[in-house]
Amino acid sequence: MNTKQTSSSILSLASLTLTDPNASKTAKQLAGSALAQSGSDKQTGATMERLASTVLNSSKLNSLTKQLAGTVLSQSNKSRK
Repeated sequence: MNTKQTSSSILSLASLTLTDPNASKTAKQLAGSALAQSGSDKQTGATMERLASTVLNSSKLNSLTKQLAGTVLSQSNKSRK
């Protein structure tokens, strides 16, 4: 069970990202994942973990996308190898 909850500032960022026509597909995927986990015990799946990890290791993506990636990773399944 995931005991971590998405903060209100990240929820706002995620909502804005999903409605931004200029936001990247990657940012929108991460935003959707963050919103889906809000108020639930859902955890990040393996595919989203890999995407978020790639985002955090990239020098090409902006800080807002990286914030979303960090949130998604913080709600991942720690026991997954």
